[in-house]
Amino acid sequence: MKTAVVWFRRDLRLADNPALDSALSCAEKVVLLYIHAPHEEHPWCPGAASNWWLHHSLQAMRRELKQCNADLVIRRGDSLTVLDEIRRKVGAEGVFWNTLYEPAMKRRDQQARHALRTHGLQVRCFNGTLLREPGDVLKKDGTPYRVFTPFSKCYQGLELPAPLPAPARIRSAHGRLDSLDVSALGLLPALRWYDGLQETWQPGEEGARIRLNVLSGAFLDTYPAERDIPALEGSSMLSPHLHFGEVSPSRVWQATDVRPEPAPGVVGNMPAWSFRRQLVWRDFAHHVLWNNPHTSDRPFNRKFEGFNWESDPALLERWKRGETGIPIVDAGMRQLWHTGWMHNRVRMIAASVLCKNGLVPWQEGARWFWDTLVDADLANNSMGWQWVAGCGADAAPYFRIFSPVRQGRRFDPQGRYVKRWVPELEMVPKSHVHDPWNMPATISGASGILTGKDYPAPALDLSGSRHRAFERFKLLRE
Repeated sequence: MKTAVVWFRRDLRLADNPALDSALSCAEKVVLLYIHAPHEEHPWCPGAASNWWLHHSLQAMRRELKQCNADLVIRRGDSLTVLDEIRRKVGAEGVFWNTLYEPAMKRRDQQARHALRTHGLQVRCFNGTLLREPGDVLKKDGTPYRVFTPFSKCYQGLELPAPLPAPARIRSAHGRLDSLDVSALGLLPALRWYDGLQETWQPGEEGARIRLNVLSGAFLDTYPAERDIPALEGSSMLSPHLHFGEVSPSRVWQATDVRPEPAPGVVGNMPAWSFRRQLVWRDFAHHVLWNNPHTSDRPFNRKFEGFNWESDPALLERWKRGETGIPIVDAGMRQLWHTGWMHNRVRMIAASVLCKNGLVPWQEGARWFWDTLVDADLANNSMGWQWVAGCGADAAPYFRIFSPVRQGRRFDPQGRYVKRWVPELEMVPKSHVHDPWNMPATISGASGILTGKDYPAPALDLSGSRHRAFERFKLLRE
C-alpha cells in the first residue's frame, strides 16, 4: 500500500496506538487526519470543558508529531465528505482508525466503512479505547452482562500484549493538503472562565505520561484506603487522558503490574486489582451502552420510564452553583466548576441529593456534568447517574439514599475538603462543618457563620426529602 489515511478521533496519542502502528507498517506514506465534526455526535455534542481539553490536546498532538517530522491535518465538516476529498487528493488505498463505541459514533463508523469500501479502499478498525471490546465479554448463554461483579471476573488474570512503542519517524504524505489551525475550530470560549482548568491539567500525551508515572507501588499500596477520601490525592486523575485517548487503557492496566492479583473467583482487596477494577468499570459502562444504546437518555430499567420525577429549576440552579447549603455537595460542585473534575465519591453524593432527595430527573444532572467535566464520557456519565438514580445496570437499590452529612463525616472527617472549596466554613469546627445549620448559637457566633446569611440554609429538608424519595421509589418497586 502506497498511501493510507489514519483517522484520529479520541485517540490523540502516538504510543500504543494500534491504528497508527498498523498504517505505518502497511503503507509507504500516511496522512494523519483529524476531522472536527461535533454535529455528528448529536444529541451529545461535546460540552464546554471537553472543548477546552480538546483544543489543548490537539495542540499537544501537533507538538508530539513535529518530533517525528510529521503534522496533523485538521479539517472541519462532515466526516464522510472530508474523508472522500482526502483519499482522492492523495490517492489513498486504505483508511485506519480506532473504534468508538457511543451510538452516534457506531452509526458513523458503519457508514464510513460502507462508503470507503464502495470506493475500493481497505478499511481497518482497531480497539484502542477499551481493554476488551463489546461482544468479547458475554455470559455463557451469549447474552451481555447486566451485573458488574460477574463481568469483572472475566478480567481477573487478563493478559495484554506489550504496549506498542511510539514511532520515531513518520513518513508523511500531507504535504499537498491544507490544514486548519487548532484555534480556527473555536473550541475556547470568548469568556475566560477556564483558568482553574489550566492550573489543574496538562492535556496531551505528555500530561498523560506524567499522570501514569504516579502509578507506583506506593500509590497502589494506599489506593484502596485513600481513593474515597476527597481531601487526599488518592485518585490517579487519568480519566480525561483516557477519554481523549492520550493514553491507552491497556497501558494503564500494565503500569499497575507491580502486585499480584487475586486468583479468579477470590474476593480480595489487593492494591493493583483495586485500581484495575476502575478500568473494568469503564469497560462495563461502554459494554452496557453498546448493547443498550437508549441508556444515554432513557433508563436501563424500563420500569423507570414512567417514574414520577419532579421539575425543580430553583434547586437545580442552586445545585449547579454549589449553593445548596449542604457543604459536601457545594464543595464538589465548586470543585467541578473550578477544575472541570470532581472526586468520584462526591459525584455520587451530589448526584444522590439532586435526583433522590430532590427527585430531579437524573438526565438534568447528567447534562450539567456533561458540559462541565473534562472527563465527560457518555458511557461513564450515563451509567454513573443511572446507578445513583437506581434505574441503571447493577444500580444502587431504591433504598440507598446517601446521607450527605453522614457521608461527609465518614469521608471528610476533618472537613478539609469542604473548607478548601467552601471557604465560608473555614472557622466552623469539624463537629458541624457538614451540618452548619445545626450549630448552637454560641458556636455559630464564634465561627462567624450565620446560616441563611453567611452561608445558605439547606435547599432541602434532608430527612423529609429522604422519606419522600424512599416512599416513591418503594411504590415503583412494588
